[in-house]
Amino acid sequence: MRHLRIVTTAPVEIERPEVEETEAPAPETPWVTVVWNDPVNLMSYVTYVFQAYFAYPKTKAEELMLDVHEKGKAVVSEGTREEMERDVEAMHSYGLWATLQKAGDLG
Repeated sequence: MRHLRIVTTAPVEIERPEVEETEAPAPETPWVTVVWNDPVNLMSYVTYVFQAYFAYPKTKAEELMLDVHEKGKAVVSEGTREEMERDVEAMHSYGLWATLQKAGDLG
C-alpha cells in the first residue's frame, strides 16, 4: 500500500515587471482617392462613373464632377490604402486620371 504525502506551502508572491501603460495606438491616417481634371472625358461621363462605381446619388456625383472640372480635382473616396488602391485602379479602368494620397497631405 502506498501512502500519499501532501505538502502544503504558503502562496508565493511573484514579482511582476512594471509595464508602462500606453495609450492605444492612433488609428492609421486614412487615404483618399483623388480624381483629376483631364481634357478627354465629358462631364456627363465623369458623373456616370461616380454614380456607377461609388453608387453616389446623381446630385453628389455632379457635385464631385464640378469640383474636378472647376477646381482641377476632387476627393471621391476615403479609406485604407488598399481600398484606395482599388478605387484608383477602378478609375483608371474607366479612363479617368486618379491618384491616392494620405488624407492629411491634401493641399
